[in-house]
Amino acid sequence: MEERNILAGFFTEEDAEKAAKQLKQKGFETVQVDHIGLFPGDGTDKIMNPISGEIPSLGSLTLAGDFSSKDASILAAANPSASGMADGSHDGVGRTVLLTAVVPEERGDEAVAIIRACGGEV
Repeated sequence: MEERNILAGFFTEEDAEKAAKQLKQKGFETVQVDHIGLFPGDGTDKIMNPISGEIPSLGSLTLAGDFSSKDASILAAANPSASGMADGSHDGVGRTVLLTAVVPEERGDEAVAIIRACGGEV
């Protein structure tokens, strides 16, 4: 059986999850939603006090990055989003939520229509 791999970008995780739910209801089994970003790592899991807490870098604190070197964290801190003064419009990146689906080739257009109806860009 021939398969089609679909990668679709979304602005919000809610829209991507909505599309994933609809795809699964239609019988598509292999569907996954992930967040992608400019910087490596998953960010901080706890609230840190920058005055008394130990933070590895400004990039770690404000960009939720996990940088492999001091140089990389310094370079990331030059990003306007690190200042806290950015407008927050999707971090200037656009579609940061990725929906991945593997569907039968003959039903590929149906899956793409569902994704687009939920705001995804294929």
